[in-house]
Amino acid sequence: MSRRADRCLSQKPRGECPGASPCGHSPDVREETAMHDHRKLGRELGLFDTDPLIGAGLPYWLPDGAAVRHTLEEYIRTAERRAGYRHVYSPVLGKRELYEISGHWSHYSDDMFPPMDLGGEQVVLRPSLCPHHAVIYRSRSHSYRELPLRMAELGGMYRSELSGVLGGLTRVRAIQLNDAHIFCTIDQVAEEAQAALEMIRQAYEALGISPTRYRLSLPGPGGKYVAAPEMWQRSTALLTEVLDRSGLPYEAAEGESAFYGPKIDVQVTDGAGRESTLSTVQVDFHQPEQFDLHYIGPDGAKHRPVMVHRSIIGSVERAVAHLIEQHGGAFPAWLAPTQLVILPISEAEMPNAAALAQRCTDLGLRAEIAGPEHGTLGARIRQARLVPYQAVIGAKEAADDHVALRLRDGRRLDPQPANDVLTRIGALVDAHSTDLWDSAAS
Repeated sequence: MSRRADRCLSQKPRGECPGASPCGHSPDVREETAMHDHRKLGRELGLFDTDPLIGAGLPYWLPDGAAVRHTLEEYIRTAERRAGYRHVYSPVLGKRELYEISGHWSHYSDDMFPPMDLGGEQVVLRPSLCPHHAVIYRSRSHSYRELPLRMAELGGMYRSELSGVLGGLTRVRAIQLNDAHIFCTIDQVAEEAQAALEMIRQAYEALGISPTRYRLSLPGPGGKYVAAPEMWQRSTALLTEVLDRSGLPYEAAEGESAFYGPKIDVQVTDGAGRESTLSTVQVDFHQPEQFDLHYIGPDGAKHRPVMVHRSIIGSVERAVAHLIEQHGGAFPAWLAPTQLVILPISEAEMPNAAALAQRCTDLGLRAEIAGPEHGTLGARIRQARLVPYQAVIGAKEAADDHVALRLRDGRRLDPQPANDVLTRIGALVDAHSTDLWDSAAS
């Protein structure tokens, strides 16, 4: 655990925790600080780092950061499976011709890495997953009975970002994107887009974050957009209908759309007031046309599907950057790299601590032991103040197989059976709750 772990910074004034739900910050560990810089805090907490030898915009994840990332990815995959998505894998390389068909080469090549010559063909690192998913859809025939067909992937993509805009995890060159494409009929578009917005709402609730605003992103004058006015009108009307029906306040913004269609962007703001897009829902008539996608309708004829793009948390890198800054490293318990720190008072309780740590592992909880070799009990408690749960084991607790539990928000619970404590923590973690303890268990 980092020495910085005894400081829990908050982006809000004292007495006001960020996020849509209780975050478990203790009043005595909040600081009236204007912002958290995830680049500084993420390194101090041992979450990620960079090295000039690897290259700018190419961060690597340390074990604690990898634990956060893996947990976030598994949350998204599980949520998608429950919502009827099927997961695929696709390669991070593609022939230049693929992106010429999709329109990326003519509209987006400035942001792509240069082609590589391989065996007389040019291949590029993909800047987007959607052309691959269009080809996967096209590889099989489809009936209208299969629609909506929801295809998801947590996949890598690459953007040739200029050095001057790179920063920490928010702007990188190698991106892991939570992406999905829904192939559906025109009559299914609004419902699918609405369902995607609901998945975004649920994810933000679990992550303890709040959107700044919803934006209807439209084309602007002079940009590189697909020249199809009727297509733009239809897709804009569909997304406007979705936003109006949802009751969400939103603002229209010109010049912010994708080159192939408008989108709903969910905006978040960091502690310095910088706004960025975290999640998105898009309607695309262009790529189904370009890749000649179709399904067989009830009349036995071929029909063109609509492609709904949606990303619940956007890129994993930007999502984790925002979570670091939002929570100051005091992540919701289900997401925390260490969920429970075990504090044996003396060497005599170390065997009990080791047994408890093994029970945590068996239950899928991430636990560490901070033994007396790390200092006094008070020093170890301060060191672990970003960890959601601290289980103190003294002689009496060891004899009874109990633990005295301390919560990150400062609450201290009477000694309880260790199994009961782990069961209650496990239930809150499995529910992706932002609460540290259920009131019935107090």
